[in-house]
Amino acid sequence: MSVPRVAFFPDSYLEINGVAMTSKRFVKYVQNRGYPMTCIHAGEKTEESVEGSVINFCLARSALSIPMDEGLKYDPLFQRHRKTALKKLIEFKPDIIHITGLNDVSILGAFLAWQMKIPLLASWHTNLHEYAARRFAKLLWFFPKRIINPVSSFIEKKVLQGSILYYKMAKMILAPNQELLDILIQGTGREGRLMLRGVDTNFYSPDKRTVNDGIFRFGYVGRLRPEKNLRLLAKVENSLLEKGKENFKFVIVGEGSEREWLAENMKTAELTGFLEGEALAQAFANLDVFLFPSETDTFGNVVQEANASGVPAIV
Repeated sequence: MSVPRVAFFPDSYLEINGVAMTSKRFVKYVQNRGYPMTCIHAGEKTEESVEGSVINFCLARSALSIPMDEGLKYDPLFQRHRKTALKKLIEFKPDIIHITGLNDVSILGAFLAWQMKIPLLASWHTNLHEYAARRFAKLLWFFPKRIINPVSSFIEKKVLQGSILYYKMAKMILAPNQELLDILIQGTGREGRLMLRGVDTNFYSPDKRTVNDGIFRFGYVGRLRPEKNLRLLAKVENSLLEKGKENFKFVIVGEGSEREWLAENMKTAELTGFLEGEALAQAFANLDVFLFPSETDTFGNVVQEANASGVPAIV
């Protein structure tokens, strides 16, 4: 059977988050096997590069782009690239167009799939409905919970319904866990498959541990956002301190809006900011326990990375 030619439209690619990491690993997998792919993503400037069998085409976001998360933006003018992207797809002749979510890049990919009558594959990476509900609840912190909770639940329900409607455009759906896959198959009536993940066990390894000072290190790696439920770490710390435990610290790797709160409310927290490369692999290996308090993540790549580093995880 011939290998299909895939045009890949990832919403996150150059940013630092789980979706971008998964997208890059996917492209690297394709490249290592010599499969044909055109990867169209967003960035600061429009440029094209070729790496083996993969054509990377970056489209610039405009100055009117709206910040959403650390590095991630939504450009209301992104569809201005439609003719340019269409030309690239006509040259590449894809058999499948693959989108990763509901953002400017994927909207462009979905439109071009419809225009060119090319089958659309959509993978689910982010629980936007849960993110929206939790961030809205945070904005209304001054209201009593009897008001916040029903409104938050309504928002979560409506955003999920809208997302499912969007995913109905696809011929096939991929999801990172069975629960989400079942919801999407039932809601869209489309065929679906699990999108399995892996981790580089040479890069993430217990051999990269460098500390042996007797201090017990709890750790977290990821974006510091409300939906990650990071304030639970402060509760864990307080509980340990109340029990007279002292020889420990929390190593928190990442950036986001919760950083200031964590710095003000945790006595033992070491906030490293973003880490990458060997510094990140070493940070994982130096932990004794990895804590993953999020209740909204679809998969949790960092849990696999912790395990590969020889660190047990509490999820």
